[in-house]
Amino acid sequence: SSATDKTAEWGIDPSRVFGFEDWVGGRYSLWGPIGLGIMIAAGPKDFRAMLAGAHAMDSHFRTATGADNMPLMLALVGIWHHQICGFPTRAVLPYEQRLARLPAYLQQLEMESNGKRVRMDGTALEEQSGPVVWGEPGTNGQHAFYQLIHQGTQVVPCEFMVGAEGFEPDLAHQHRLLVANCLAQSKALMQGRSLDVAREMMGEAGFEGDELERQARHRVFPGNRPSTTLIYPKLTPFVLGQIIALYEHRVFVEGVILGINSFDQWGVELGKVLAKALEPVVAGDESTEGIDASTAQLVAFIHESGG
Repeated sequence: SSATDKTAEWGIDPSRVFGFEDWVGGRYSLWGPIGLGIMIAAGPKDFRAMLAGAHAMDSHFRTATGADNMPLMLALVGIWHHQICGFPTRAVLPYEQRLARLPAYLQQLEMESNGKRVRMDGTALEEQSGPVVWGEPGTNGQHAFYQLIHQGTQVVPCEFMVGAEGFEPDLAHQHRLLVANCLAQSKALMQGRSLDVAREMMGEAGFEGDELERQARHRVFPGNRPSTTLIYPKLTPFVLGQIIALYEHRVFVEGVILGINSFDQWGVELGKVLAKALEPVVAGDESTEGIDASTAQLVAFIHESGG
């Protein structure tokens, strides 16, 4: 806890408290005392391996130059897509079930860090703040939202992740299929399918005339849609540490370019303050007098519904 005075009020012996500074945001805290839960669950060996991977990425970020610096290049690509091309969102698509929750983590890391409206000096941000970040494991996404990514009218830059090697030797064939699907999605986004090719396909399928044309147009893929593919040897604790640190540094670089503070999160404070004031109103201990009409109507409906 960063509030050792409050833990003492709860009756917890100070010698039993793992303390950390209150300026450490939750999204950046797994490397310190907050990581105790990870170490207990995964074991000290794997936890230290994850720390070593993060340290390796820290060193890479500090020493690599230009196009060889992975966090720098990812940040520049992100700035290009969002600020220059105007793409409002980015999908993170790991072809690795063990990374199923990584998109949700990156959603907090990036949107809480760079979802700001003013620069560090308090002046208004003239550029767009960070994009909407979302995603799912690719095997889920292919049968859910890839339709929009491939043929929708909005361009969604994608970041694919896949390990060159799987975990189960007996399932090597299935892992190759997984890798093939990942690479196929990247290729399809880049290459697309022209109307002429679609017409040829429909002709071979036996369609003619107007029906051939109609069917062909549904099978056109515009292509030229951006994606980045991150390939790692195998998802070990060391590699996981590298991936997390890679995105941390990417967020930092984008924040520096925009001139914003990537390490505060004032946007979460107002809701907390209002929730504290509304709790007795929702409980029925205080009236809705003085509350805006919209919120008052919502509270009334909750009370009428038995809440």
